[in-house]
Amino acid sequence: MNSISQSSPGVPADIQRVFALQQAHQWETKASSADQRKAKLGKLKETVAAHAEEILAAVKQDTRKPENEIRVTEVLNVLANLDRNIANLEDWMKPVEVQTSLNKNDRARIVPEARGVCLILGPWNFPLGLVMGPLAAAIAAGNCCIVKLTDLCPATARVAAKIIKACFEEKEVALFEGDVAVATALLELPFNHIFFTGSTRVGKLVMAAAAKHLASIPLELGGKSPVIVDADADVRKVAADLAAAKQFNGGQACICPDYVFVTEQQKGTLIEEFQARVKQNLYGDDGNLKKGNIAQIVNDQNFARIRKLFDDAIAKGARVAVGGTLDATDRTIHPTLLTDVTSDMAIMQEEIFGPIVPVVTYHTLDEAIGFIASRPKPLALYIYSNTPANVDRILTRTSSGGVTINGFFSHYLENHLPFGGVNQSGMGSYHGVFGFKAFSHERAIYVQENR
Repeated sequence: MNSISQSSPGVPADIQRVFALQQAHQWETKASSADQRKAKLGKLKETVAAHAEEILAAVKQDTRKPENEIRVTEVLNVLANLDRNIANLEDWMKPVEVQTSLNKNDRARIVPEARGVCLILGPWNFPLGLVMGPLAAAIAAGNCCIVKLTDLCPATARVAAKIIKACFEEKEVALFEGDVAVATALLELPFNHIFFTGSTRVGKLVMAAAAKHLASIPLELGGKSPVIVDADADVRKVAADLAAAKQFNGGQACICPDYVFVTEQQKGTLIEEFQARVKQNLYGDDGNLKKGNIAQIVNDQNFARIRKLFDDAIAKGARVAVGGTLDATDRTIHPTLLTDVTSDMAIMQEEIFGPIVPVVTYHTLDEAIGFIASRPKPLALYIYSNTPANVDRILTRTSSGGVTINGFFSHYLENHLPFGGVNQSGMGSYHGVFGFKAFSHERAIYVQENR
């Protein structure tokens, strides 16, 4: 690593100052006890809870999400994650004794140690939750951290800055607000570890920046997460789950189902039940969409991107089976099913990140498997089936970051499982103990007895 006194041209002086403070302080933080780290996590929890209403107002201002979604993803999940780290930290920090093979009298152990000075870069779809989760893991592992929220959520960034300043000295944890130029400047610095959540396109830029200093780097990205509906699946359950999944945050989630494979015989039921569920969940007696129940698309650029995907599909022969209304006045997209889609359509090649679902019919399971296997590995794969042999066949012949069978999102919500992508959908994993490990180096220590 570069010397702490060495400056980085083009990086604002205040950023360099804080980075140098953290470089100098990292050894004290690394040496901190479980009780000291738990105290930091506890103070962060108390402060997040005390600012809950400010968080709700800020995220709503930035994203127009439904309040219940904000409360769950940006407050309750953050508090639960901090509790989880506090409750398990002593066990996670324990060295693991290893039986030696060189000499029976020698001793060996694996000790998790802090990576050092870390950078956490967050996305806009869950602007507080997806930085506080990694930050909790980083603190638990004994690191110093600099945090940068997306510039697309400035109100949330202001509240996050207030929370972090109330909990930490900047030599331990600091947050910088600002636009892309601030993130770019941060990436010029020789961090030990960079944790990024966002798009594959930006992930490649972050990885290139990390390579300059050989920083370790988990990337939490995305991709086109497919759904395979087996011939024996309960299509009504699929439709209900799908409607709820695409309503959640307006479909703007990295693990959101992106397209669905069904048999021709199942297609009609899927359409009817999806439409019924959307009407029940989102539409009033007057037939109008209750816009307060679904998040708007985050900005004009992303709305235009989704509209372009939609228009391209329609121009190439796709049919609107449900929905199809894209309201540019407030960037609201009604939950939509498209049928008659083909692989040459852009909507089948790019991640949608909105409440639109292409429906693809298949004749044999191998046809659906082959389609998925021939494309970049997705972050999530969803399988609806009551035939274990078919599930095993799909799992064996495909690859994805994670899988939920007969449901959506559960592999993400279960904190005893690692969450992360593979190749184009990311690298590394976190959640629970896997978050602690993501921000730790497993140090091998071998003790020779005198002989």
